[in-house]
Amino acid sequence: MSFENENTEFKARFTEEIYKEVIAFANTEGGEIYVGINDSGAVVGLPDADLEFTRITNGIRDAVMPDVTMFVRSSIGDGGVVRITVSEGSNKPYYLKGKGIRPGGVYVRQGASSVPASPEQIRMMIKESDGDSFEEMRSMTQELSFEAAASAFAKFGVEFGREKFRALGITGAGGELYTNLALIISDQCAHTTKVAVFGDGANTVFRDSREFGGSVFSQLEETFNYLMLCNKTAASFSGLLRIEARDYPDEAIREALLNALVHRDYGFSGSIIINVNDDRMEFISIGGLLPGLSTDDIMIGISQPRNKNLAEIFHRLHLIESYGTGIRRIFKLYEDCRSKPVIEVTPNAFKIVLPNMNAARENAPSKMTEQMKKVMDHIAENGKISEAEVRALLGIKKTRAFDLMKQMCDLGLVRSEGRGAAKEYKAK
Repeated sequence: MSFENENTEFKARFTEEIYKEVIAFANTEGGEIYVGINDSGAVVGLPDADLEFTRITNGIRDAVMPDVTMFVRSSIGDGGVVRITVSEGSNKPYYLKGKGIRPGGVYVRQGASSVPASPEQIRMMIKESDGDSFEEMRSMTQELSFEAAASAFAKFGVEFGREKFRALGITGAGGELYTNLALIISDQCAHTTKVAVFGDGANTVFRDSREFGGSVFSQLEETFNYLMLCNKTAASFSGLLRIEARDYPDEAIREALLNALVHRDYGFSGSIIINVNDDRMEFISIGGLLPGLSTDDIMIGISQPRNKNLAEIFHRLHLIESYGTGIRRIFKLYEDCRSKPVIEVTPNAFKIVLPNMNAARENAPSKMTEQMKKVMDHIAENGKISEAEVRALLGIKKTRAFDLMKQMCDLGLVRSEGRGAAKEYKAK
């Protein structure tokens, strides 16, 4: 009899260590285990080979996950030796049911020994078995709770229960193991969102910083609430009319935050970064555009979600209306602002910058003309003005009235509502 090697293991007696050997062979290139042969290769036999054979086969079925029995063949040979032949499995990683998908439960063959797999080896096995979609892969952490997710589903009147997990992609094909999507929405989510508030445009002087963790639902709510505290209200006067305006449209902040949370690449451990200063708010998430997409594509509404199951959950909860509309909605909100949002994309990151509308108005390059003042006084008294009323008020032609109102929109003095003859202008 030969000695132990990469594909051969000897055991004089049955012990639960046999399960580790089965796992190691199934996770690598297969091998054979002989129970009833000692480390020197001498046959010692089993006192009751039939009993031990039943014990071993039942134990492998009950102790190893996922089911490895289709890759295991067992037989009783001469001298009371049980031979266990293990083929390489197709649903790696195999692991001890009581230990889970972590180094303490996953084993691989290294030389003549079975050793715990490294986290990198486990991730690679999951990727090879489950494909490249991170959210659909089995989670290495299976001890998960969903208090924040259940609360979010209840808030929006959507059913959330174990029987729905498979359809949502929270569990895999077998319906037993949690996927990475489950980890992302769970209370144990390891990814975070970091917000930093700066006192200068170069983002070097800190005023405050926060980090929000837990379920993406918790991060969404807590981060949005904090950003709203940073979203100051400025007051100005036009005649007797007091005009109040926030630095940023609430909906623009919401859409930018949702975009970062839904479309970031959760295969990397880095945080979403949000920088706030007196001039702008920047949202930076890991993961550039998917191959084949350009900035021009997303500007016209083309969308290919990186995390389609996560996006579908947010869609079910009416947190996003439909794919590809969020970015366009942000730019629409800035339609009458002289400073526009900016998108920057690298191979590994996506950044959207929201200008501070009040700062943009304060930094307007020119003061109001006498004609503009008359228009603003009319709005202060009547609440609005049409282009026909502008022409009558100022005694100017249609083209001049159009150009004047466009200039006032660009300066952030007024906003337009409606189209054509029904278009009206109101104070910003």
